[in-house]
Amino acid sequence: MSSSKPDASKSAPPTETVFTVGARDHTSEEAPRLAHTLKPRHLSMIALGGIIGAGLLVASSSAIEAAGPGVLISYGLAGVVIVLVMRMLGEMASASPDTGSFSAYATKFIGPWAGLSIGWLYWWFWVVTVGVEATAASRIITKYVDMPQWVPALVLTLFFLGLNLVSVKSFGEMEFWFAGIKIVAISLFIVFGVLLLAHVIPSEHQGVDYAAEGGLLPNGIEGVFIALLPVIFSMFGAEVATVAAGESENPAHAVRKAVNTVVWRIMLFYIGSIAIIVLLLPHSAVEVGVSPFVSALTYVGIPGTDTIMDIVVLTAMLSTLNASLYTASRMAFSLAGRGEAPRSFRRVNGHNTPYVAILASASVGLISVVLNYAMPKAVFNLLVNSTGAVAIFVWLVIAVSELRSRKMLAAQGIVPGRDRGTIRMWGFPWITWLVIISLVALLVYMTFNRDPEIRVQLYLSLVVAGVSVVAGVIVQRRQHRSAAAEQVDLGAAAADEIAETADPGLYAEDLAEAEADAAERHADDAADRHDR
Repeated sequence: MSSSKPDASKSAPPTETVFTVGARDHTSEEAPRLAHTLKPRHLSMIALGGIIGAGLLVASSSAIEAAGPGVLISYGLAGVVIVLVMRMLGEMASASPDTGSFSAYATKFIGPWAGLSIGWLYWWFWVVTVGVEATAASRIITKYVDMPQWVPALVLTLFFLGLNLVSVKSFGEMEFWFAGIKIVAISLFIVFGVLLLAHVIPSEHQGVDYAAEGGLLPNGIEGVFIALLPVIFSMFGAEVATVAAGESENPAHAVRKAVNTVVWRIMLFYIGSIAIIVLLLPHSAVEVGVSPFVSALTYVGIPGTDTIMDIVVLTAMLSTLNASLYTASRMAFSLAGRGEAPRSFRRVNGHNTPYVAILASASVGLISVVLNYAMPKAVFNLLVNSTGAVAIFVWLVIAVSELRSRKMLAAQGIVPGRDRGTIRMWGFPWITWLVIISLVALLVYMTFNRDPEIRVQLYLSLVVAGVSVVAGVIVQRRQHRSAAAEQVDLGAAAADEIAETADPGLYAEDLAEAEADAAERHADDAADRHDR
């Protein structure tokens, strides 16, 4: 893909806009930036359909089985958390759109250790997801085509690797059509369900007898909380729109649109579709691991929907695979720009695509694909479980970053919600604190959950997070020591300059003042070099 400007590939890449509150940036004026060629239609569809995946289309069966109709409460609670977290992220991103998204803001508002640790943790989540989605998609394909499962998994991963290497516009175009298919499918399901419930279309069953099914909360309020975990994890990924916004033609506008539409996206695609399911299908008829969309339509006497739904689910998996590789590579690119990842991840090709970061991310994804077939229980399951609580960690970091950002933004003269184009978090700081407390409570709930698999997910995620934090602290301390050593060198250089240039007839106080001026001048020069 070429840039929207014909001569873009011939000229030196423009500098990357960097928001400098409380952070050192390791890019220079000559450092390459990413292409800003994602169009509004790309961002709109990524925002609309980006969060629709197998978590809604298939994994929602476990939530419905656990809570029955009460699953709507679970989706409502999870939806509120997502809306609030996206609002916080939108406040920071609208003031300073950044491909590193929340990781960059964590560096600026909490500290380099936080940005590094959550950035690498997020990268780890998405590279593992590459292997998970490629494997899951291959299982659907091999239902219809006789071949070993590793073949389509490998082909799909290599295909999306090539697509992402070509250009960001290629990624956006593919996501545009993937998201379109998902949105049309969910919308048609909702319309069809409404017609069934209104008896416009005849069916074998007319609604659900909730009294015979144990009422609206067949498993009590505990069922609602059991369902909350798979529900809330199925919504993870809404923040990808803010990552992609950094490569759009109008980043600030793209961020505002993604944040302002998240409410009705969740209401329509999640709560709306699940409401249709629980109104059509008794929760006792739900099969865990089988798409409840297929189960609902089959239950009311409409056969042949499993093949159609396989196509929709396959589309969702391919969309997630594509987005996983994109998101992981952009996070690696951002980390490298802040000196928190290998500098080579900053390299871009002629289309301003970070090819080294893409290749590195795809390589780990391919390794996870191989491990799934070579050692599925011994290794691959451990990798998958190690990402189980990443969503909560990411949302916590977003909330804490937003909590600390207000004073630093004000110091730069930026007032969220007042300045043109910015978003303001509602009820600050009380609602922000409420979200933080809720997320911590969710981690505590996972700790004491009766399901051992959930506890394993938390513990493994904590191990990976702990390693990331330790690495972040070590890197931050090295940066501080380097800065301190540089200051010592500056002081010595200033003293040498005074000794060489000072007039012996100066009074002592004048000499001291001259020395201070020289030291300050050297410090300013060093700061300029560091910022570049």
